[in-house]
Amino acid sequence: MARLPRALGHRWPTLLALALALATFVDGLPPAPLLAGLLVVMPVCYLIFGAFRRELGRPGVLVLQLAGLLGFAAVALTALAVDDTLGFRLLAVGWLAHAVWDFVHHRTGKVVPRAWSEWCCVVDASGALAMLLLA
Repeated sequence: MARLPRALGHRWPTLLALALALATFVDGLPPAPLLAGLLVVMPVCYLIFGAFRRELGRPGVLVLQLAGLLGFAAVALTALAVDDTLGFRLLAVGWLAHAVWDFVHHRTGKVVPRAWSEWCCVVDASGALAMLLLA
């Protein structure tokens, strides 16, 4: 029985992420421009963390992070240019792709702290699921 509190304590980023996702989507879908904006802000956070942690100077890291930013921004802009149903589906795909991005960063332990990538992965995956279910 003592394992459960320890396990839950170890997964605090996941618990916070689930709480945030629930609070965000409990009363329906937020506006598409907000969700698209968040899809662009997510990789910007990685660049900020990478700069503070001095990881962007390693070979290829900055280029990869900038490519991610451009890719996620392209999905966000495309989602805003199409009809709402397709737009929310594109945003869900973008958020799910960012969850994979988070998972890879969590496994490698590079660029961002593991707690951040865990939290972001759960927020992104939960948000993507909510968008698919509610759109």
